Amino acid sequence: MSSSDPKSRPKPGPGPWPPAPEAAPLPPSSWAKRTGFRPKFSGETNVSDSGQMSLPPRPREPDNQPDLEAGRARPLPVANGEPEGQKVVADKDQKVKRRRDSDGLPKGPSPGQNGTANSNGHAGANGATEAAPRRVTRNEEIVDVLPQSTDDDGFVGSRPSHMMYELRDTPGLVPIGLYGFQHYLSILGSLILFPLVIVPAMGGNSEDTSNVVSTVLFASGVTTLLHTTFGSRLPLIQGPSFVFLAPALAMINSPEFRGLNGNNFKHIMKELQGAIIVASVFQAFLGYSGMMSLFLRLINPVVVAPTIAAVGLSFYSYGFPLVGTCIEIGAVQILLVIIFSLYLRKVSILGHRIFLIYAVPLSLVITWAVAFLITETGAYSYKGCDPNVPTSNIISEHCRKHISRMKNCRVDMSHALKSSPWFRFPYPLQWGTPVFQWKMALIMCVVSIIASVDSVGSYHASSLLVASRPPTQGVLSRGIGLEGLSSVLAGLWGTGSGSTTLTENVHTIAVTKMGSRRAVELGACIFIILSLVGKVGGFIASIPHVIVAALLCFMWAMLTALGLSNLRYSEAGSSRNIIIVGLSLFFCLSIPAYFQQYGISSHSNSSVPSYFQPYIVASHGPFRSKNGGVNYVMNTLLSLHMVIAFLVAVILDNTVPGNQQERGVYVWSEPETARREPAVIKDYGLPFRVGQAFRWAKWVGL
Repeated sequence: MSSSDPKSRPKPGPGPWPPAPEAAPLPPSSWAKRTGFRPKFSGETNVSDSGQMSLPPRPREPDNQPDLEAGRARPLPVANGEPEGQKVVADKDQKVKRRRDSDGLPKGPSPGQNGTANSNGHAGANGATEAAPRRVTRNEEIVDVLPQSTDDDGFVGSRPSHMMYELRDTPGLVPIGLYGFQHYLSILGSLILFPLVIVPAMGGNSEDTSNVVSTVLFASGVTTLLHTTFGSRLPLIQGPSFVFLAPALAMINSPEFRGLNGNNFKHIMKELQGAIIVASVFQAFLGYSGMMSLFLRLINPVVVAPTIAAVGLSFYSYGFPLVGTCIEIGAVQILLVIIFSLYLRKVSILGHRIFLIYAVPLSLVITWAVAFLITETGAYSYKGCDPNVPTSNIISEHCRKHISRMKNCRVDMSHALKSSPWFRFPYPLQWGTPVFQWKMALIMCVVSIIASVDSVGSYHASSLLVASRPPTQGVLSRGIGLEGLSSVLAGLWGTGSGSTTLTENVHTIAVTKMGSRRAVELGACIFIILSLVGKVGGFIASIPHVIVAALLCFMWAMLTALGLSNLRYSEAGSSRNIIIVGLSLFFCLSIPAYFQQYGISSHSNSSVPSYFQPYIVASHGPFRSKNGGVNYVMNTLLSLHMVIAFLVAVILDNTVPGNQQERGVYVWSEPETARREPAVIKDYGLPFRVGQAFRWAKWVGL
């Protein structure tokens, strides 16, 4: 072990400490306390990479911060013979049923040696052991992740001491069932809004939308169970990520699909399935082959932040333009979700912040009810006009004027609920045999890399909340590999998207304070059962499009904010990082705009709606070679905002000089250290002795 390793450095002996200068630069250890980052270099006594000389370490203060060098929690200050904070821990143990075992640590007293601290970190009096040592808390098990300041919502990567239930807690069948369903319900918008966008774009009817929604719920439940059991084992919900939405819309609006006769939906869906399956196999290979461990060297918070933010920013042309088709309904939906999630976020009912946790479903129900009442009063009924008649067959000018409001404002336009069966089992290849085209598969392979970058940030952020340590690089590779296999299943079932970790899940964990793996698994089982009830999918599919667009405005804005929040793990105030993120965000909007607007006349007529115009770039982009397939791939990829953001960020972050502290390099747990700690093994170890089969493959294990 090198001398720069914090664990290998000798501890300073007792004695007077020299006073530190008042204007002292921020040492790396203080930066680590704020970010949850444990540096692997000695910035205490050596010159940092940036050339700034650090000062000698200051004397330790008697707080309860874990010691970076010793790897144990510092002793609590004693007041009246009892450590302060002990009562708080005892009260928490009474509120929440803790695990019965002590993560493999000795339950009995440990003898002190010559009056020094025993194995639990408590000093024995005169060399004797304590009569009744208290249970080792989570904070004492953790050495990599440090306490951080929390906001009023418990967000920003705080330690799990604020969590109601942690990763391996099992409070009982009823509580975990309720909390698991709450976890899924709070993230319902991310699950159901994806099919509500792509199915109508593919020409599918309300029955097709209902079937795809049920399939998404089924696939999400199955893949979540697989991920929490054989993947990263973190309580992360798998589902159709918005990362796949832009390339899916680009494929749907390809010129070759415009002249189709018959069922356009099934034909386009089979093309999407083929592309997703090929990309998923590539992602699985990226994870299980160990290449992900090498790829991680390029991925840091400065790369993750603009890449994920670009995913949310890329749909600005779809959100409010569709809301404006029925502004009185869409504006109410947007205002309600903002009021619930921001102005009423601190309102607590029965100990739960109902408005913050259920901002999306609550606002959806209220807006839907208001729209139903307005429709029933006849506000959108015009004499002699039938909204079910195609626009091309309408002769009356009066009806032509109001047909758009009738179709977008009325809530009785969809017949999905009536036409849906009570029981329907989603089965693989239900739309037919997938069609494989290399150009679409290549685009999806690039998108799978972006999805892996998204998952890297989610793994790190969620582990700071619920686990004893960040996962090792092997665990992360294993999780990415299983996401690839899960996406293969999603492609076979026909969800129209790959199955990957939902970024919004990290925010849900922080808000609900529910990090129990069992709760998420039980919630997944509940959703699998609901997916078999066809009326559930029909009910969701009948949500008016204007309400869907209004909800997406909030979801995409939150996705942008969650992406940028990854900068908290780096020095966000660094001019280097500010310029890199600024360039990435600007060019991710400007370069795709050039490709999307190239060769399009302002007076050109198109049958494609205006909010889908940015996704038909493959037919008119500036990249024109002799090979039509290459033109399709390059024009499409360079018109995707997230691809441009990723390329600019990854090139600049890995070529512009900057030390590890400034870049916020992710630190994953060391495999050798993780294998020696029972808490880490129980957090990330594979069940049913499956892990023994991977002992030879160290790049996908602990």
